[in-house]
Amino acid sequence: MGGPDFGGAGIGALFNMLYDGLKELIGKNVIYKTLLKAIISRLDILHPLIKEIAKYNKDLDLPDKELENLKVGMEKGIELVHKCSKIRAWNIYKKYKYANKLLDWNESLLGLLDMLNVQGIRDVKGSSVSVRNIEKVVSRIESSLVLQYQDETEVWGAPPELPALVVGLDFPLKELKRKLLNLKDGVSMLVLTASGGCGKTTLATAFCQDQEVKDTFGDNIFFVTVSSNPNLERIVQELHLRRGSKVPTLGNEINAVKWLHHFLKEQGQNPLLLVLDDVWSGSESLLEKFDQFKMPNYKLLVTSRSEFRGFGSPYSLQSLDYHNAMKLFHHSASLGDKSSLIPQDLSRQMVERCKGFPLAIKVLGRSLCGQPIEIWKKRVIEWTRGSTVHDSEAELLLCLQSSLEALDKEMAIIKECFLDLGSFPEDQRIPAAALIDIWEELYDLDEDTECIANLYELTKRSLANVVVTRKENMEGDEYYNEHFVTQHDILRELAIYYSKLEPAEQRTRLIIDMRGNKLPKWWREQKHPLMKARLLSISTDGVFSGKWHNMQVPEVEVLVLNFQTENYALPESVENMDKLKALVVTNYGFLPAELSNFQLLSSLSNLKRIRLERISILSITKNPIELKSLQKISLFMCNIGQAFSNCSIPISSAFPNIEEMNIDYCHDLVELPAELCGLSQLKKLSVTNCHKLSALPEEIGKLTKLEVLRLKSCTDLVKLPGSMKSLKKLDFLDISDCFSIRELPEDIGDISNLRKINMRQCLRLEELPLSVLDLEQLKEVICDEETKYLWESFSSHLNNVSINVAKENINLNWLHHTQI
Repeated sequence: MGGPDFGGAGIGALFNMLYDGLKELIGKNVIYKTLLKAIISRLDILHPLIKEIAKYNKDLDLPDKELENLKVGMEKGIELVHKCSKIRAWNIYKKYKYANKLLDWNESLLGLLDMLNVQGIRDVKGSSVSVRNIEKVVSRIESSLVLQYQDETEVWGAPPELPALVVGLDFPLKELKRKLLNLKDGVSMLVLTASGGCGKTTLATAFCQDQEVKDTFGDNIFFVTVSSNPNLERIVQELHLRRGSKVPTLGNEINAVKWLHHFLKEQGQNPLLLVLDDVWSGSESLLEKFDQFKMPNYKLLVTSRSEFRGFGSPYSLQSLDYHNAMKLFHHSASLGDKSSLIPQDLSRQMVERCKGFPLAIKVLGRSLCGQPIEIWKKRVIEWTRGSTVHDSEAELLLCLQSSLEALDKEMAIIKECFLDLGSFPEDQRIPAAALIDIWEELYDLDEDTECIANLYELTKRSLANVVVTRKENMEGDEYYNEHFVTQHDILRELAIYYSKLEPAEQRTRLIIDMRGNKLPKWWREQKHPLMKARLLSISTDGVFSGKWHNMQVPEVEVLVLNFQTENYALPESVENMDKLKALVVTNYGFLPAELSNFQLLSSLSNLKRIRLERISILSITKNPIELKSLQKISLFMCNIGQAFSNCSIPISSAFPNIEEMNIDYCHDLVELPAELCGLSQLKKLSVTNCHKLSALPEEIGKLTKLEVLRLKSCTDLVKLPGSMKSLKKLDFLDISDCFSIRELPEDIGDISNLRKINMRQCLRLEELPLSVLDLEQLKEVICDEETKYLWESFSSHLNNVSINVAKENINLNWLHHTQI
């Protein structure tokens, strides 16, 4: 059979033929499925532009050459898809021949805007509707393509996932739809109110994911968490980021309001749903800014513990009735067929104690899961000794408290880990990697896996949730940079409540949330000059001036600093924290911040770990210091640039004893600085998700003590240096998702201790060097079905090697977004 017949088809028709062909090829479950889905994702981004060009072609008066180039590109893609559909699974040569052809064509999509001569489109004179439409779409496409290779630590502006079991929300969901889906006569703003832990966010999420709602609003649904400290600038930036447009630099609230109205006006041309979740009392001025812009297509849903009656009649979400509460309890306690072993009256007492709060039911159920009946009865006895509380949220906290206190002595560390989660801001994902740094120092844990096991213990009890942004990172290679923890704000309140039970000077965990420059009274009045805290957490907002008051905390071993400003200075008190072992500094703003006072750390002889997030590294290397005790440094979403290269002292002198370095999602990193290869004690080096990284220094062979080298998702990395043959102690090499690597070092066999290689999605690898036969210690190779044959050809000589084909787990979200 011949190839496809285009018959003079137009651009729109060709696009549809290409798109349908790719879909059909994926549906046949043939080869290249992962790659094909990545191409589909990119076509989804380009589709609006193609539609506009096809619709307004006559008005645009585009040069014939540009249209012809576009058509040729489409036709080549269709022909390639057609040929791929004919390849037999056993034909290895053709599989890899066309894998490379697909990769090359996929790369050409990135240059599609150049081929369209977008600037030429913008230079078209006139103010026709067609040209304006094209301009808007092109702007959005450009932003989407820029964002495509940026990190995915969370999906900004998107609703969270629904829990596994949702009960009791059928009627409330119908009511929300009745009130909000009538675009002409319905309300424009609705406040969904209830006590904390009643399921407001779950209901709002279910509303956003309802098919009728999605049919009404399409992709024009935005979900923003506001929290107790509302920041209009950040909300506006988040909305623009979710839309895929360039995030504006605002500077002040006046500009934020202007950009908000611009966003609402543009998005409101089509039905628009905006959800403001977890809005706290006192946020009326914020709501006014969203409510004052009236449009028939614009609907605003607010969830809050407050009613905000100035914005219309609220909808009050009731707690669960007995039937649904019991259903959720049975599910949480995993009773199943075992329910007959627990007296019905005992289950009834448990459910009634929770007052219909879904959060309390889940936590209580999980705490009793698998426990003998005597533990259930003991819990009831403890409740009867307590006093009766009539305030609903106080009752909820007491119920949660009883579940927390039920952790026996063997689980005491789990309780401590739960309380540590309060060190991070409300409604923010907590990096598991940060918790590892904290817990290994506070609790003398030796392995990262012990910390992750503690997290799963908390998850098992519904005291936290573990979110893994890329499921393939659950393969057991102890890589946890894409593991995050989320927690209900009520549970965070419980953790902070516990931390405040003792007087400030006696607390082992000191958690300070500052509004502006307002200090806690005990700090302001200096009533307790010496504090005994082992963990100190200070969170500041976007208006904090950076001026610190003195604090005497000589016992602090872990310091957690959370901030939102563009410039931030370490507190002067750091200089006297002689026992400090771990420092975690997190910027929750959108852009990397300048960090000063870093030199204060130079006198700390016990400091072992530093984790910096969204920090300009150049700001701390201007005045370099020596940290001789430092063993681990982690840079997440930082700007590195030439910071290490321009440092006035060698990095090997600054960090002479460092054993582990993690560089993750640092998007300005093009070449790994050769200076890093002077870190003679380095055992673990992870440079991951740095999509612009194209080269490693030849000097990398100097890292003779290196045991782990992770280069995961460095998509522009072309090759590995030949000097890697000198890494005699290297145990694990991870080059997964390094799409551009075409070959392994010729002398890779000299890495005599290499035990494991992960080369998932290295689709351009066409052959292996013969020296792999010398990898006598190699035990495991992770690869794809398409690259498995490369190793099988050596299988008769590599008898002890297990070749594991990675399970396909498509999640293209990681290709997008948050770093600007």
